[in-house]
Amino acid sequence: MKKIKVRDMTITAMFIALGVIFPYIFHTAQISGQMFLPMHIPVLLCGIICGPFLGGICAIATVPLCSVLTGMPPIYPMGTIMIFELVAYAVSAGILFRLIKKLKINLIASLYITLIASMLIGRGVYGLVAYIVYGVIGNGYAFKAFITSAFVTGLPGIAIQLALIPWLYILLKKAKLIDVEPRKNTEPDTHKI
Repeated sequence: MKKIKVRDMTITAMFIALGVIFPYIFHTAQISGQMFLPMHIPVLLCGIICGPFLGGICAIATVPLCSVLTGMPPIYPMGTIMIFELVAYAVSAGILFRLIKKLKINLIASLYITLIASMLIGRGVYGLVAYIVYGVIGNGYAFKAFITSAFVTGLPGIAIQLALIPWLYILLKKAKLIDVEPRKNTEPDTHKI
């Protein structure tokens, strides 16, 4: 396994914190989290910036922390469903962004392709897990309910993610806070025999 950089762990911790703070702000202001999806932005960015492994950790940690600290979402059933959904977002975003970057496609296009594909994967996982969980507790989960909760209700949040995430990535990159190449050692190697 590739060595994890301290910088990436720090960025992941920051995204976990933002994943708790954003929903808290929305719930405090009585703005629908289901509509604006405030937890998704830090998780998707973490997957894109720090990779699938740390993105997945961010997703796994964010939902229970948010549930314990703010009471939202309730850990079962919605919190459980969200953990799977957010892990799918972060891991697919981390993998897809790295694969697409290798194709030397324009950065903005790479980000949009990654986001749209990751959102579809995450929403698919959301529907599957919700179907299983609601089936276990005896409530039905129809296809119409899935389409409504996964796409229609969250449409403003999806639009915000598509508008913000590429530009946040570019701003962080221009500020040299991400994608920074390690400094090369310019001193001569004196340990050679």
